[in-house]
Amino acid sequence: MHEQPEDIRAKFERIVGLIKDKGLENVGMPYVRPLAGKLLEIRMRGRDGIARAIFVTQKGKRIVVVRVFQKKTQKTPRREIKLGQERAKEL
Repeated sequence: MHEQPEDIRAKFERIVGLIKDKGLENVGMPYVRPLAGKLLEIRMRGRDGIARAIFVTQKGKRIVVVRVFQKKTQKTPRREIKLGQERAKEL
């Protein structure tokens, strides 16, 4: 996340705060959406572009971010989803 522009990092922190305050089940689009299998994504947009953070939940309340990337295409690239799935298996 450190490589992302400041406005994207700020949006990430804001969405994480929403999840903490309201619970993941109460935060949906446009901030969070299911991606593939157990993967979900945090959707961030700023002046410098669009970014996504792929994450999984563990033991109900713990969220683990497995991948953050700048988005350049309409759909989330399959390689990013695959990388997120591989990293989630390691947990």
